[in-house]
Amino acid sequence: MPLHPTIQAMVDAMQQNPSYRGTHEQSPAEARAAYRALAQAFGPPEAVAAVEDRTLPGPAGEIPIRIYRASSEPALPVLVYYHGGGWVIGDLETHDRECRALCNSAGCIVVSVDYRLAPEHPFPAAVEDSWAALTWVAQHAASLGGDPDRLAVGGDSAGGNLAAVVALMARDAGGPALRHQLLIYPGVTGDTSQHASYEENAEAPFLPKRTIEYFMGHYFGPEQTTIDEMRAAPLTASSHADLPPALVVTAEYDPLRDEGRAYADKLEAAGVAVKYSEYPGMPHLFFQLSPILEEGKAALRESAEALRQAFTP
Repeated sequence: MPLHPTIQAMVDAMQQNPSYRGTHEQSPAEARAAYRALAQAFGPPEAVAAVEDRTLPGPAGEIPIRIYRASSEPALPVLVYYHGGGWVIGDLETHDRECRALCNSAGCIVVSVDYRLAPEHPFPAAVEDSWAALTWVAQHAASLGGDPDRLAVGGDSAGGNLAAVVALMARDAGGPALRHQLLIYPGVTGDTSQHASYEENAEAPFLPKRTIEYFMGHYFGPEQTTIDEMRAAPLTASSHADLPPALVVTAEYDPLRDEGRAYADKLEAAGVAVKYSEYPGMPHLFFQLSPILEEGKAALRESAEALRQAFTP
């Protein structure tokens, strides 16, 4: 399918702007500001029953989190959400809209995690913070008004990587028990040479191959070319058995497309219940473009429905 006309119009406008620079051409500070500006360009997000900003203890200091509640009902299921942004950009604000939508549509508590970013905090800082957040939420779910027996993890892009990683870590540690892993175009290989979609979509909108290499260079270090540790590349785990059910969402015009499909195949081969959903005509980031893309809205609905089913007793 051709690139969606709305996306094509955005690409044309960017290319005609003489001051436009890709993420890989910006400093991390500049890229963070641009990402936040994009997220806030679509007006106010939907309301939820309650929102609270707080912190939880992490391995290198307090980790900011934002807690969204769908209602005042007790013992709501809980989704721990990790934002995307290549482990370099993104924060509680860039994914506020998506967390609110998932909170309302899935009828749950969403805990959004503001893990440490590279290059100031390279790998494995984001993993350490993500794991600390998951274990803390599992231990304190009841005090948050949540049900510790109905816990899920999720994230998009780099956040999908982190969600997949902590699901593996939870299995290997004997808990926390997870009902679901929501993986939105996750990066799971740590290697841009393994899959054809990296070359097919090398110049794709929003996340060309050069931008992925920029992110990985900051996260793993400029000399790192191949990642074979599970905490960095969950596709390389020795086993994918006994993991929670998953929804893996990918986009046709995304360099990460094929590794998302490969991860879904790995889960299925290991006996894990998994649904793979590829959105034709879509690029990376379409999940966050739901205000202007019906496909983005559809991905949010599909994600929320998968969580609802997973949370059903």
